[in-house]
Amino acid sequence: MAAIELLGYAPLVVVTLLALPVALVPFSPRARLVVSRLALPIFGRYVAESSPKRQEQIERMRAAFVGESHRVFASQTLLVAAVAGIAGSVYGVYLGALILRSLAVSPEVIRSTLPGPLGFLAAIVNVPDLSLLQLFALLLVSSATVGTALAVGTYWGRWTYLDQRARARGIEIDASLPRTVAFVYALSRSGMPFQAVLRTLSGNQGVYGEAARELGVSVRDMNVFGTDILTALHSTADRTPSENLEEFTENLASVLSSGQSVSAFLRDQYERFQEEAEAQQRQYLELLSTFAEVYVTVLVAGPLFFITVLVVVGLVIQDTLTLVRLVSYAAIPLLTFGFVVYVDSMTEGLSVPGGGNGDTDVTDVGATRGSRRDRSPPPDSDAVEVTDGGALREHAGPDAENWARLAVYDQIGSVRQTLSSPGETLLRNPTYTLFLTGPLGLLLVALSVGSAVREAVGGILAGTPGALTRLVASLDGAIVQATILVLGGIALAHEIQKRRLRAIEAEMPDFLDRMASINEAGVTIVGCLNRLSDAELGRLGDEIGRVWRDVQWGASVGEALTGLEQRTGTPTVSRAVTLIKNAMAASGDISPVLHIAADEAQETRRLRRERRQEMLTYLVVIYVSFLVFLGIIIALTVSFIPAIEAASQSAGGSTNQIGGVDTGVLGGFQTVNTDAYELLFFHTAAIQGICSGIVAGQLGEGSVADGLKHAAVLLTLTYVVFALL
Repeated sequence: MAAIELLGYAPLVVVTLLALPVALVPFSPRARLVVSRLALPIFGRYVAESSPKRQEQIERMRAAFVGESHRVFASQTLLVAAVAGIAGSVYGVYLGALILRSLAVSPEVIRSTLPGPLGFLAAIVNVPDLSLLQLFALLLVSSATVGTALAVGTYWGRWTYLDQRARARGIEIDASLPRTVAFVYALSRSGMPFQAVLRTLSGNQGVYGEAARELGVSVRDMNVFGTDILTALHSTADRTPSENLEEFTENLASVLSSGQSVSAFLRDQYERFQEEAEAQQRQYLELLSTFAEVYVTVLVAGPLFFITVLVVVGLVIQDTLTLVRLVSYAAIPLLTFGFVVYVDSMTEGLSVPGGGNGDTDVTDVGATRGSRRDRSPPPDSDAVEVTDGGALREHAGPDAENWARLAVYDQIGSVRQTLSSPGETLLRNPTYTLFLTGPLGLLLVALSVGSAVREAVGGILAGTPGALTRLVASLDGAIVQATILVLGGIALAHEIQKRRLRAIEAEMPDFLDRMASINEAGVTIVGCLNRLSDAELGRLGDEIGRVWRDVQWGASVGEALTGLEQRTGTPTVSRAVTLIKNAMAASGDISPVLHIAADEAQETRRLRRERRQEMLTYLVVIYVSFLVFLGIIIALTVSFIPAIEAASQSAGGSTNQIGGVDTGVLGGFQTVNTDAYELLFFHTAAIQGICSGIVAGQLGEGSVADGLKHAAVLLTLTYVVFALL
């Protein structure tokens, strides 16, 4: 009988296994290839037919920058939807059977379970006996409903995802367009032909982001398909999801076709984007002000009011401990997470030109260090050319052993770099501090395990009431200490690196201005670096000194500047280095380019400084709101609960009187677990401290990573206050 029941689940298992490759299409290239090979013979001819719908879908794919043809993607979508519909039909049968089995309860059992006034519901919720034909019809409807819903939902979801992806790309293009225009304007002032400027921009997509990637399609059309520049720009305007880039490319094409000055047009566009950046920042700050008020009102004052009411009700009328736990352990973290995600989605397009909402992007700047960027052999090597343009790395002769050693070095270079500079590695990757703080935190928890913990564990195994609460009370202090240690380690490494990079970026405008002035006097770039190697430029001065040493040791200026970019990894330095290297390739007189780069860096720095000053207000608001929250929680713990408990004890037994006055509901207070409430208050304050710290970092400094230090501070404050009670 058991074997027959298991056999009944065979269709469910088979359908799940068949649908698994389809479900992996968004994540696995191999699964996508398998689905494409199945979908093209089935649906390829159908989706290739010309129609207005097909043209609309192609435009959506172009806007989303999908790396597949319409025929492939549309065929995949139809196959995925068909498989989802078939699988949903099978799942619908089992779902219907599960519902029938769950509701197959006799009316007497239902009536005995429900309160007397609700006994009439027994006849409503009870499933009557169904004939074979009725059961078949019911399961058929269930199968068709679930299958159709999954098929239609999957088809609609695949195409809707492209719209969301195009929207996200449009936001990224708008954010990177001002610095892209500044780069194009600067190179056009250097005397470089405009088509070469676009090619140079296309080759630096990693620095200039999505706008450079979008214009790179125009470069590809010109290089590969022989399209003229005007047609390529018009095609970009038709394809791009960004209205700003569409307007820019259309106007640029008009300027090129009319023979007007491209540099003058780009200068006007550059100044316009700078003005828009200021307006955008004002909009961003106003939005942050609204978010700060919403957070304080809804996610600090709201839970506090709700918890206070529940505690009062729980202490004097009926136990509400479960509801308070739901608010503290579930509602506050989940609502905070939703708030953080919502704020990030609403402000992603309102960033300062230059990268991110924060002050400085702390990135892994050592990803390429310790390995040779160009592993290609020298021209006179014995590499064997192959027909696809590559080279077989089969080296013979006297240099074969050296090439083998270099290959081994390339494999272990990153590991060697990490182990040789552990401090720098921790600063580049703050999460690596978990390898230090994680074991220390576990050690703190392990050292807190004593007789009380063992007794609580024994009580849990024996089913003793309140044993779980005693176990949590014995370990929560050590867990909070470990959490503070972990958060503090990550926050400390992040803050040190951020301040170092901020100091370097702060000196970039001065460095570029000085370099431009020296170059205007007729000094070469090498001479400029020589003169500036001893200049007082703070942290940046040390890096310029290393650049000059690299040049003295035989590196080219471009290679030395690339080393500077890799060591710092900041957006401002990356853009300046990219601009200088490409301007040097066009002309030896790059002072106009350097002045433009200095102005752009100075403007970005000014906007960030103003934003940081304004956002400090929201940081203070979050701190004050948490202190109010903590103060009320402490008042409940220290004053309210002991007062109510004393009043209940003085009421005495069944008399329910204090000094001859009736105490009413206070007579039943002795059944409330006051220790559990006090423990819950500590946990609530700790959770609210972490959540408030993260939000403070996002609203006050522009990133969640900056909120870790505030979370550590507020959590430490909470722990110290409750430890002193």
